[in-house]
Amino acid sequence: MRRIIGVVGVVAITIGSLVGFASGVNGPATATDPQSRGQYLVERVGICQDCHSPRDDAGAFLPDQWLGGAPIGFTPTTPMPWAGMAPPIAGLPTMSHEQAVHFMMSGEKPDGTEARPPHPEYRLNREDAEAVVTYLKSLTSQD
Repeated sequence: MRRIIGVVGVVAITIGSLVGFASGVNGPATATDPQSRGQYLVERVGICQDCHSPRDDAGAFLPDQWLGGAPIGFTPTTPMPWAGMAPPIAGLPTMSHEQAVHFMMSGEKPDGTEARPPHPEYRLNREDAEAVVTYLKSLTSQD
């Protein structure tokens, strides 16, 4: 009986989340302004801040260092290539607009390499990549 209640609870939460996303409750899922769309994709879909923003001792984000780069707070359990630091992405200080769009669409950095785990293998369409880059370029670089 407890198992059935648990499964029903998980299903209800999942459906509620999907309805929220579809209705725009969780953000501008269909925003026409590229910067707002980009902010939604960065903060609500990609959740980039979890790795790219430092936190204080209590675990709260440091607002003045938002997306300014941070140490990765976990490691893989199996040996593998691993990025120990998430680079700053506020202002995209290491990429031009077009280089960043290419990266978001292909996963290829300007030097021809790919980001190491735990970075996800994003393959955004051009419209979403442009929106993400527009938002990130609008932020003040932490350099």
